[in-house]
Amino acid sequence: MTINVYIATSLDGYIATVDGGLEWLDEIPNPDQNDYGFADFIDRMDALVMGRNTFEKVVSFDVWLYNKPVFVLSNSLQTLPEGYEEKARLVTGTVMKKLVDQLRDEGFENLYIDGGQVIQSFLEEDLVDRLIITQVPILLGDGIPLFGTLSKRLKFSLDKTERLGELLVMNTYSRLRE
Repeated sequence: MTINVYIATSLDGYIATVDGGLEWLDEIPNPDQNDYGFADFIDRMDALVMGRNTFEKVVSFDVWLYNKPVFVLSNSLQTLPEGYEEKARLVTGTVMKKLVDQLRDEGFENLYIDGGQVIQSFLEEDLVDRLIITQVPILLGDGIPLFGTLSKRLKFSLDKTERLGELLVMNTYSRLRE
């Protein structure tokens, strides 16, 4: 199984404002409405794993973005909102490694992990194989960081750097395992 992160960060490493806002991403000029490879990335994924906050943000868009199985990690949600029962599965109280094993047993091979806390938890358990990080040239000064404290160092190799449009840089990293 390959576990992938695909996310945008500010220059100072934040994925959202303190209140979870993403409006700063809308400030990027994109007259051609380019998705910068996101659709191709999603096409290669078998399933998505995201946290409750990310799920609630996606639901607020009023357009369901995914045609793949979505697993929502939450210890506070009891049920999914009406209309999303067929689109996502709620997963509670699980260790990431246990979830990965369960999803592997169900036949999933390529997972997309999204959401700050979820990404940090997967990194802490050394489960992330690939990081695809698009850097946006803005300093937020504060917010929700992509990375948190780790109990051990994790080494990655830089596979590719791409300039996207006039402002963005996408770096792809692979986990180096010993």
